[in-house]
Amino acid sequence: MNSESALTAQSRGTREPVREVLDRALSGERLSEADALALIECPEPDLGDLLDAAGELRDRGRGRDVTYSRKVFLPVTNLCRDRCTYCTFRKDPGDPGAWTMTPAEIGAWSRRGAQLGCKEALMCLGDKPEVAFREFRETLRELGVRTTIEYVARACQIALGEGLLPHTNAGLMTREEMAMLRPLNASMGLMLENISPRLRARGGPHQWAPDKEPALRMRMIEEAGELKIPFTSGILLGIGDTPAERALSLLALRDSHERHGHIQEIIVQNFRAKPDIPMASAPEPDDLEMARALATARLVMGPSASVQAPPNLSPNQIELFLRAGINDWGGISPLTKDYVNPESPWPHLERLAQRCDRAGFRLKQRLTVYPEYINDNWLDPEIAPRVRALRDQMAGEEEL
Repeated sequence: MNSESALTAQSRGTREPVREVLDRALSGERLSEADALALIECPEPDLGDLLDAAGELRDRGRGRDVTYSRKVFLPVTNLCRDRCTYCTFRKDPGDPGAWTMTPAEIGAWSRRGAQLGCKEALMCLGDKPEVAFREFRETLRELGVRTTIEYVARACQIALGEGLLPHTNAGLMTREEMAMLRPLNASMGLMLENISPRLRARGGPHQWAPDKEPALRMRMIEEAGELKIPFTSGILLGIGDTPAERALSLLALRDSHERHGHIQEIIVQNFRAKPDIPMASAPEPDDLEMARALATARLVMGPSASVQAPPNLSPNQIELFLRAGINDWGGISPLTKDYVNPESPWPHLERLAQRCDRAGFRLKQRLTVYPEYINDNWLDPEIAPRVRALRDQMAGEEEL
């Protein structure tokens, strides 16, 4: 794919008016790089047309149901070898708050989550801490495993035993590691964040984060498709990225999905500044930046895609994001906080449902794996019966 500078040079002077790009998107044409850049840099006078087109395309493919997954957030370990300048989740051994969950804690939290109606166990953790920390290698030995991913597999088995469906987001994994986890997971995920290698350069947010190399992340996303794993990915706005880089990132995900059909949802997530990070004074993306990116994601990915925005990170923009073409709010927990953004509480489901209803939408619970992936082509035979049983159980429950 062209670099950002090449894309900008290519499209400058040849970019068609936004209205013409929107007409092509609504007629089912595949959008080009120049088209995506025109949308994500849409001037304010055209913004209403952009949002309306994205909403219309969403209505065609996903209707007026907007979904969420009721989950337990399990921070299996917050030790991480990467040092992203916007992250408060990761810790070193010995830091205040450094934590690796025990099997007993994983079981207790999963059990309590199931009692509260959760269906998903989100396994969220740092990247490859055993590579960086001798102390964690000793922890793994005491737990009777060799690698972090082997311990994640045990955590998935525990959550399954308590009636939840695991969704693992463990950072970069090898093809072999994903294959090992596939029978234990209904879905998996990895945020691309951004396709630009510029963010890995000296002074960039990913300078000290080897697992954020875009080529490595795209390779894992591709391999997940080859393994027929229902997959979640997305982009992160506000970490020094440009609109053009956001457009290129969405196109890279679209291209992978066109090859394999595996990306069940695209997340557009906004950076939130926090006091104890190097980027504490960095500006957060504004609401219209988010709306442009969400609408561009919808128009690039097409009517049948699932486009998600985390509601706890933009609690005042529920209606705007619905207008911008989203159809999903992601995971919401009645038990555990968002350990990546602990300052941002989950929305109350009844109030979220009321706001969706006033905007003309129905809030509806889903499983971590989307309905169109609940079949023998996408689910491992070991987990498929559990997924179908929970789907049937949920069909008989109240929506909230």
